[in-house]
Amino acid sequence: MPTAPPDLPAIEELVAGAHVVSLPMRVKFRGIMERESLLLRGPAGWGEFCPFPEYGDAEASRWLAAAIEAGWAGFPEPLRSVIPVNATVPAVAAERVPEVLARFGRVDAVKVKVAERGQTLDDDAARLAAVRSALPDAAIRVDANGGWDVPTAVKALTRLAGVGLEYAEQPVPTIEGLAEVRRALQLAGTPVLVAADESVRKESDPLRVARAGAADLIVVKVAPLGGVRRALDIVAQAGLPAVVSSALDTSVGIRAGLALAAALPELPYACGLGTVSLFESDVTTDPLVADDGAIRLRDVSADAGLLEQYAASRERRDWWLARLRRVHALLQVTSG
Repeated sequence: MPTAPPDLPAIEELVAGAHVVSLPMRVKFRGIMERESLLLRGPAGWGEFCPFPEYGDAEASRWLAAAIEAGWAGFPEPLRSVIPVNATVPAVAAERVPEVLARFGRVDAVKVKVAERGQTLDDDAARLAAVRSALPDAAIRVDANGGWDVPTAVKALTRLAGVGLEYAEQPVPTIEGLAEVRRALQLAGTPVLVAADESVRKESDPLRVARAGAADLIVVKVAPLGGVRRALDIVAQAGLPAVVSSALDTSVGIRAGLALAAALPELPYACGLGTVSLFESDVTTDPLVADDGAIRLRDVSADAGLLEQYAASRERRDWWLARLRRVHALLQVTSG
C-alpha cells in the first residue's frame, strides 16, 4: 500500500498551487523528447510529481508523497553541502558522446545507458569506448534498466568490463536474476559490481534485494521511494552502499535528490543527479547543474515566466490534474 505523508494537504490546496509543464529534451531519453511534470507549490517550497505516464496510480502515489514532503514538510538537516554527481550518457551513437559529455563540464564519473531496444552489444561497446577515450580517468558505470536476460548480461558485462566498470545497474529485471548475474561474475573473476535500481524502487518490499544477497549496492531515488525520509530509512535497513539518483527531474526534483544525498551518513559514489543537463530548458532561472563535477546544496524556486513558457497543453494539464486527484485519493485512504 502507498504510504501517506503526515498531515496530507487537501486536494484543493494541491490543485491551487499546481503547474503542469512540458520540457524539451536535448537527446532522446527513455524514448521521449519531452518530459512532462506537475509542480506543486507548498508552504515549505516546491515539490515535483512526475511519475512516467505508464505508471499505475498505486506506484505514482509514492511520487506524490515525495512531492508533498518537499513542499509541505521540507527536508532533513544536511550532513554535507557539496554533492558529487556523474554525467549521464543516453543510448546515443558513439560519435555523439563528446557532444553529450560537453554539457556536463568536468566530471569524475559517467553513467552510460546500455541494452537499448533495437541496439546491439557492439553499439554499447562503441559508446563505452568513446566515453573512456574522452575521459581516461573517470569512473564508468552502465545502466541496462533490466534490458538483458541472465546469459546476455553475463556475456555483455564480461566484454564491457574491459573499459573498467565501477558497477552495472539493474542488468536484468528480477531479483533472482540479479543474484545469478552477481554469482556468475564473481565465479568468473569479472570485476563488476551489481547495483539494484528497479528492484528497489519498483518492488513492494524494497529491502528484498538486500536480503537475497542480489546486489553489491543499491540505487535510491527520492520520488519512487516516497520521499527523502523514507529513502533514508530504506538505506539504513538495507545495510548496503547507496547511490542517489534521479528520475529525469527538473531542478525541483533534483533538489529533493540532493537533500537525500546530503543527509546520508555515507556517500561513497557520485550521484546520478546531473540530468538537468539533458533538458533544453528548466523551470528555474538558476538550474541545479554540476559545476566541476558537483552540485552545491541550495534551494530552488520555479520561475513564473518559465512555468508559463513551458506550460503543457490544456488537454495534458487536465490529464495530470485528474491523475493528481486519483492518486491523492489513494493517499487519503492510507492516511485515514
